[in-house]
Amino acid sequence: MNRTPRSWGVLALAAAALLAPVSVASAAPQHAAPDTGGRHNAPAATYLGDTVPANLGDASPLFAGGQNATVSEFPGIVAGIRAGGTRPEGQTCTGTVVAPRKILIAAHCADAQGEKKFVYGLDDLKDHRGGAGSGFAVNVVSYKKHPKYVNFDQGYDVAVVTVDRDIALKGGAAYPKFATSADAGGAAPGKTGLGFGYGKKDFNDNSQDVTLDKASLPVVDGDRVCQGVGAGFKSATMICAGYSDGRISILPGDSGGPLIFDGKIYGIASWSRSDFKWYSIYGRLDNEMGDWVRTEVGNEPPTGEFTVGVTPGSGTVAPGKHLSATVTTTAGTSAENATLSASGLPSGVKAVFQPSSVTTGGSAKVTFDASSSAPGGTYDVTITATTAGDKTASGKYSLTVTGDPQPGDFTLAASPSSVKAAKGRYVSTTITTTGGGQTVNLSASGVPSGVKATFQPTSVAAGGSAKLTLDVSTTAVAGTSSITVTGTDAGGKTATTTVSLTVEGTEPPTGDVTVTATPSSGSGWQGQLVQTSVKAAGGTGNLALTSSGAPAGVQVSFNPGTIGQNGSSNVWFFTSFSTPVGTYPITITATSADGKTGKTTFTLTVTRVGVQRGAH
Repeated sequence: MNRTPRSWGVLALAAAALLAPVSVASAAPQHAAPDTGGRHNAPAATYLGDTVPANLGDASPLFAGGQNATVSEFPGIVAGIRAGGTRPEGQTCTGTVVAPRKILIAAHCADAQGEKKFVYGLDDLKDHRGGAGSGFAVNVVSYKKHPKYVNFDQGYDVAVVTVDRDIALKGGAAYPKFATSADAGGAAPGKTGLGFGYGKKDFNDNSQDVTLDKASLPVVDGDRVCQGVGAGFKSATMICAGYSDGRISILPGDSGGPLIFDGKIYGIASWSRSDFKWYSIYGRLDNEMGDWVRTEVGNEPPTGEFTVGVTPGSGTVAPGKHLSATVTTTAGTSAENATLSASGLPSGVKAVFQPSSVTTGGSAKVTFDASSSAPGGTYDVTITATTAGDKTASGKYSLTVTGDPQPGDFTLAASPSSVKAAKGRYVSTTITTTGGGQTVNLSASGVPSGVKATFQPTSVAAGGSAKLTLDVSTTAVAGTSSITVTGTDAGGKTATTTVSLTVEGTEPPTGDVTVTATPSSGSGWQGQLVQTSVKAAGGTGNLALTSSGAPAGVQVSFNPGTIGQNGSSNVWFFTSFSTPVGTYPITITATSADGKTGKTTFTLTVTRVGVQRGAH
């Protein structure tokens, strides 16, 4: 693969300057040079894409040993590009997506000039074609370096980038894990890590190759053999990997790329000797550096359902006016198209979405247009996104309409105005009123057979609210009904609102438990995620899901772990780079509340990562 941790453009490493060792950055110039016993250290350089290897004439000019790689092998990998970059597509650095909007990378990548972006999902970055081709491009919102970072060869070369849109990983994969101080020793000398990067594949970049590559690099005793370059190797904050002659090495453009051990990121590609015919130095994460990254990234986001948020969360509008807010979504396990809607709006107020549907992970503008007759008051508006597969997520917005209603007038609203419940369950919504101080008695009509409607309290002062609970019995008929809620004051005036109730499911089955997996088999490379969906019915009550027979290095996760009758669960098989190659029958068991069980078998095939490529 020929990699050297590349960084995004440290000015001191400009092409012409790098050809003269005196001009190559070997330490931050404003800091004292380390004591080398009267000897001058060789110059160091980052792996930024524009870096030109210096010709020190002390090693073979050839690099070999790299391999072709694909994003599917390590779905977190992402390419860093910038305006003005000299490589194809402006490729400058490599990073890892570790949360929907967080990218783990080297701190020195922030120093490259030009607007920076990231492109996800491509095995060959040339397919991006300046934005006219494929790949998912995101913009940089912030680039936060470790607070102790000064210069690449002085340690703490790690940063966390926040981008403007969610990045859902290929194949619904989980976001990669990275090491912290709890993992100390996981990258000790003698172990071999796997590196990935989009950087140069030959010394002078004659091939202009920006495909994804990988290479296995052994960790060496850096305190003993990786000295005499730059400001000096420091084992507390660095990992030294590879070979003294750079026979397998990372190259410019790989800066920020991961070094992986047992499926976890322990290193961030940082620097090497300026000719790149030497060891590869990575920033170390199994220490306070990884702890800092964890703080910046936050808790690992769950894979599964998408979410909806509204910013700001509240606003005020006068009758005859309008105001706007931004609806944001996160993608969950994969990006899907979702239609936006609003419920809980008062009469005379309309919500307009621009656009009316988004790809999850994207955003839209919502405008609340209040007519001159819109009643004053504060309303809990629910913004809902619904996918083609009928998945839903919602966010709340508190809308205040200024002005008072006419004396004696009042209105009703339900939030949410559409609810669902399975047989034997219940669901609630909130009925709000606006108007003067009169007392309003609440009642419901159109309630389907087998459903009981209860108000708490049964009467409220106009301007107050009550909870409506719909208790669905096991004899209720499945389907959707429109329930009318009526408020009546002492003078006989009325106001109404409607609640849409959907009763889900059929009568719970009895007898033996049946379990099915769709698909019933799947395969993936070592370190890849494989998925299926399990459905179960039988016995009585909910069904708990478990698995057995998974090989070493495979984690099985159910979402959810307990399902209702005829319910389904997403099942994820997280393989690791240490999972043995082979085919494994994994038993999935569903156990009902009364102890009955059913089983099905999912056949998991784990294949070897990648195909060996010849020398560059």
